[in-house]
Amino acid sequence: MAFAVGAALNIGFVVIEGGYGLISGSMALLADAGHNLGDVAGLLTAWTASVLAKRNPTARYTYGLRSSSMLAALINASALLVITGAIAGEAFRRLFSPTPVMGPMVMGVAAVGILVNGLTAALFASGRKGDINVRGAFLHMLSDMLVSVAVVVAGGVIWLTGWGLIDPLLSLGISALIIFASFDLLRESVSMVMQAVPRAIDPQAVKTLLAEWPGVSDLHDLHIWPMSTTETALTCHLVMPKGHPGDAAISSICTALNQRFQIGHATLQIETDQSFACPLAPEHVI
Repeated sequence: MAFAVGAALNIGFVVIEGGYGLISGSMALLADAGHNLGDVAGLLTAWTASVLAKRNPTARYTYGLRSSSMLAALINASALLVITGAIAGEAFRRLFSPTPVMGPMVMGVAAVGILVNGLTAALFASGRKGDINVRGAFLHMLSDMLVSVAVVVAGGVIWLTGWGLIDPLLSLGISALIIFASFDLLRESVSMVMQAVPRAIDPQAVKTLLAEWPGVSDLHDLHIWPMSTTETALTCHLVMPKGHPGDAAISSICTALNQRFQIGHATLQIETDQSFACPLAPEHVI
């Protein structure tokens, strides 16, 4: 629901802001409209991914389509950087070929942006900690709101002083802010697609928990990776010389992994013969 409302609000505002940006000659408004257009695409992509992630597993896609949420995060971060680069290029050109800007109109449209982006950010505030897609949406909307505040200030400067260069300069500042805010999202989404251990999980702490579990003498072939932007999987071989501890004990280990590290899909293989050389035991073997 939050994605639908947020996308609808921002689509309407992009049309208004882009139109008035052309009318007023404001590169700052056009920059913000381009950024908001990227956010709309991002919201729609994230929304689509959240729907696909709920699809049931199939014989070919045994995890379902959960990983689509990670692809969505990567697409959103990449697209935002491309859009921002184009905006920065146009703003740089206007530093040397300034265009007259209507200050009061810029202020009015940007003020509407503060309201729209602030409301949209509030929709994603509660879920931003548990999902990179939601966090990305929240950060985009929050940065948009702050950018709109800056555009209002620029419109006021132009209105009062006539200093038109503030517009492209502000556009370059907006671009730098967006790139800075997006870099971390891009880095994390790339890590997820590359199946790195999620940032919130300390792999050594996971290894310690398993190694110190009663009956475990050794472990190997430990892998931790994201199944989606909200779900994590783990596989590991546990060496337990006294024999298989039973289903209840294995379930307890899985529960501990879930409660402490939010690893909800753990698969554990028990090995009872210490003299057996498991081919997956060496650390360099995958």
